[in-house]
Amino acid sequence: MRFQGKVAIVTGSGKGIGKSIVKKLSQEGALVTVTDMNKETCEETAKEVIQGGGKAIAIVGDISKAEDARSIVEKTIESYGRIDILVNNAGIIKDSRITEMEEDDWDKVVDVCLKGAFLCSKYTAPYMIEQNYGKIVNIASRSYLGNPGQANYSSAKAGIVGLTRSLSKELGKNYINVNAVAPGLTETDAIRNHPKYEKIKEIQKKDTPIPRIGLPEDVANAVLFFASDDSSYISGDILHVTGGRFG
Repeated sequence: MRFQGKVAIVTGSGKGIGKSIVKKLSQEGALVTVTDMNKETCEETAKEVIQGGGKAIAIVGDISKAEDARSIVEKTIESYGRIDILVNNAGIIKDSRITEMEEDDWDKVVDVCLKGAFLCSKYTAPYMIEQNYGKIVNIASRSYLGNPGQANYSSAKAGIVGLTRSLSKELGKNYINVNAVAPGLTETDAIRNHPKYEKIKEIQKKDTPIPRIGLPEDVANAVLFFASDDSSYISGDILHVTGGRFG
């Protein structure tokens, strides 16, 4: 029970990787805030946490908007009185070649993936500074190394790496650890529902030293390490959860 009594916000936690993170945190004692743009999945995940014996609140919001990000933080404080862990997980993908990418598709991906992490960190940090303790875990991606057809997503995730390293230097004096987890291809509903899922899966197995696709639980386990005091002297670092695939 590494997180007994700790309070955690996990953005984009209605489903997929975020849901796995929030449930694992709860299973180890954390009081969690489930937040997502989708009301149905947000409330369903919170309900599952409660049914499993945990404590959770559901807050629907768009973290790319300052007023929503601030509201998520304030409502968490109202409910629990503190924030110990922030996991900036929310993200979207709108892939296309640069010659075909619409400006709106660039803006939406960068706003959710990068601006959202900035806003949630901005509004959470004062509480962590006041208590001289905190863990911020940002979900990057192996895509920060660059992927064809993902100029927007790769740029946003590279920005997450820069944000992580900047905040680690800025907040370290207050014993706030800021790290990032960079998953490779992970088996979420979005991947399973892809029309070329089987082909994608086979390519992944062929190109990855550990020949399987990643699972949400693989990412969640890495996040829990950074969110725990097991990593108290690690900050500004990037942990790749890619089965050994970096290029």
